[in-house]
Amino acid sequence: MIPRFGDTRRLDQRYRRRPGVYAVLLQGDSILVTRQSDPVPEYQLPGGGIDPGEQPIPALHREVREETGWRIAIDRRIGAFRRFTFMPEYDLWAEKICTLYMARPVRRLGPPTEAGHRAVWLPVDAALTMLGNPGDRAMLARFLTGCR
Repeated sequence: MIPRFGDTRRLDQRYRRRPGVYAVLLQGDSILVTRQSDPVPEYQLPGGGIDPGEQPIPALHREVREETGWRIAIDRRIGAFRRFTFMPEYDLWAEKICTLYMARPVRRLGPPTEAGHRAVWLPVDAALTMLGNPGDRAMLARFLTGCR
C-alpha cells in the first residue's frame, strides 16, 4: 500500500492518475529544491510528471534539469506516496503517484528552463518545514532518519 498525504479523495470528483518522479538532492547539510512561483508560491522537491511514452529515470533527469538547471546522478529509489489534488495549471483533478529517488547534483548547467522556477539551496532542517506538500516533507524526514 502506498501511503497517502494531503487532502482526502473527494467521492464526488473524478481523478486522473498522474505518475511523477522527484529527487532528494543532498550536498552536505543542504538540499537543492525548486521554488515555484505559480500557481501558489512554494518550495518543492524537483521533479514532475512522466510524459506519455517516457520512462521514469529519463523523466527525472529532464524534470530536474528544467526546474533547477542541474545535471544529476541517480543513486537509488527511496520510496513513493500518493496525493489527491487539483492542478490548476492543467485544470486537472489528479491522483499523483510520486516516486522519490536519492540523487546527487553533479553539475550546474545553467538557470532553470521551466518558467516560474528557481533553484534554491536550503538547509535540510529548514526544508523539513518549508517544502510545500506534506508528502515531500514526510518522505524527506523518513529518508533522513535512515541516514543520520
